[in-house]
Amino acid sequence: MEKIVLLLNIAAARSGDKNDVCNIGVLAKTPEAYLLLKKYLSAEKVKAHFGNLIQGEVVRYEWDAIEALNFVCYGALDGGASRSLRMDTLGKNFSSHLLRMELQVDDA
Repeated sequence: MEKIVLLLNIAAARSGDKNDVCNIGVLAKTPEAYLLLKKYLSAEKVKAHFGNLIQGEVVRYEWDAIEALNFVCYGALDGGASRSLRMDTLGKNFSSHLLRMELQVDDA
């Protein structure tokens, strides 16, 4: 059996920019939540969640010592803060957008 978990309920997140790259840190609220994040929150799912906002690759890094994941999203800021006409040229809203993601997890 599977259930839907809203990422906001099991994690906190922060994001920011480095030119045309957006960095999203996702910190699990509990050790159990970190296991869910590692199993179900892939780079591919993050890229799909953002759709056309991310034009390049998404790379996931695991920080087991602090129970966090870091997603580096290339081509996510339409050229970066000094070039883009987007509302969020610094990528600060990417974390809030990601926290609205629903994860389909095993009901165990």
